[in-house]
Amino acid sequence: MFLRVPITPTLFNGPTANEGFNRVLFSSSDTTSFATVCAAVKGGSSNHRPLTGVVFEPFEEVKKELNLVPSVYHQSLARHKYADESEASINEQINVEYNVSYVYHAMYAYFDRDNVALKGLAKFFKESSEEEREHAEKFMEYQNKRGGKVKLQSIIMPLSEFDHEEKGDALYSMELALSLEKLTNEKLLNLHEVANKNNDVQLADFVESEFLGEQVEAIKKISEYVSQLRRVGKGHGVWHFDQMLLN
Repeated sequence: MFLRVPITPTLFNGPTANEGFNRVLFSSSDTTSFATVCAAVKGGSSNHRPLTGVVFEPFEEVKKELNLVPSVYHQSLARHKYADESEASINEQINVEYNVSYVYHAMYAYFDRDNVALKGLAKFFKESSEEEREHAEKFMEYQNKRGGKVKLQSIIMPLSEFDHEEKGDALYSMELALSLEKLTNEKLLNLHEVANKNNDVQLADFVESEFLGEQVEAIKKISEYVSQLRRVGKGHGVWHFDQMLLN
């Protein structure tokens, strides 16, 4: 009801059918009409008096949500509209990130040897390893945030030797890194597809905002490194490339 004259609120604390209600009367000088809005303080659904205007009844509307809150202590209270498939895909992505990080860490150890001594490449792959591990931890935090359970899986032992007779160790390792970044990107896109299939807008937004753009940039950067190493060959140019990464 819309009133065309000024109204003044009056608080009325008189008894009602449900004693947990306070009634606020908005009255005006026009004694022929007034609007009543009830604000529920406590109580259940026993108050069935007709009300004017739009009334939000939180204690009625929240009932269906209360039924979804688990009463068993080992079940997540935060979980809401989070599909089992999404949870499993997150755990798979955690494993992908840790495996890639493990390979990069092996590359770091290789280029840090005294008989290889390419400190720039060692630094690059160490930072790459740490970055992938940070990605895994981000997914773990998100899994817990959504009420899922983190289940860590086995990590496959990577190669420890990266020398290549034709390409040399620097080019071979960088091409392997490019393949790993593309594989990670493919896995992220699969995760995004799972989120869309389950109408999980929040998971889709998380993947888009935190990973997809950064992954494209990583692929572009490593692609340029591969192109440069193909130009310089296996000789003295690799040392100059390594100095570029180091500095």
